[in-house]
Amino acid sequence: MTSATTISSFDGEELAIHRMGEGQPVVLLHGLFSSAQMNWIKYGHAAKLVASGFECIMPDLRAHGESAKPHDASAYPHDVLVSDAAAVVEKLGLEHYDLVGFSLGARTAARGVLSGLRPRKLVLAGMGLEGLAGWEGRAAFFIDAIDRYDDMERGDPAYFAKNFMKTMKTDRIAARHLLQSVGDTAPDALGAIAMPTAVVCGDDDRDNGSAENLAEAIPDAVHIEVPGTHMSSVVKPELGEAIVRYLTA
Repeated sequence: MTSATTISSFDGEELAIHRMGEGQPVVLLHGLFSSAQMNWIKYGHAAKLVASGFECIMPDLRAHGESAKPHDASAYPHDVLVSDAAAVVEKLGLEHYDLVGFSLGARTAARGVLSGLRPRKLVLAGMGLEGLAGWEGRAAFFIDAIDRYDDMERGDPAYFAKNFMKTMKTDRIAARHLLQSVGDTAPDALGAIAMPTAVVCGDDDRDNGSAENLAEAIPDAVHIEVPGTHMSSVVKPELGEAIVRYLTA
């Protein structure tokens, strides 16, 4: 059973927190245009963690899910998602916890650690080395999809992004502001990630660059391959199984 509560983030905006299970806390950060429900609950990943003795703490990121979606650009300062993640850890009084992120959630988790978060173990899923730097180009693709949303036709390279936004009922004004707030991480900064880390990525996922190179850039990291592309890996049981194996090892 999932319970949902809200907390006030660092600036007073409300964040929805979905919780399942009891035991070792693990904070799970979902991907762009997704939600805790879609990324972690729907396909059973959270249930696998709960069955293995974890409490899953799954915030909806700002501008996503049941969390606040302000339309004022001032509500999206640089690295706002990192500040939100820190607020979740602080407000819930988490000390001995694990941190898992997928795609945008992985970027947020990595930057959170570099900003001072200290989880026991870190899992960066759906992420490669190039995906942590050069965010401007990646963001531009999605901003363009938002700007051309009403005129985009099937066959357009961004048509899948449009369909996912439609499915998730994405607030495009809020999402556009959020996309402009995400910070880059230089490869040489990753040496400061000191805790054991798993880089978990689909065998056909190159959306965010090389997972192998990301694992090599982090001192105590392993690369774990699961089946799928960037989007299909999320729906496969192997993703949750890989996360469970790493966190329980």
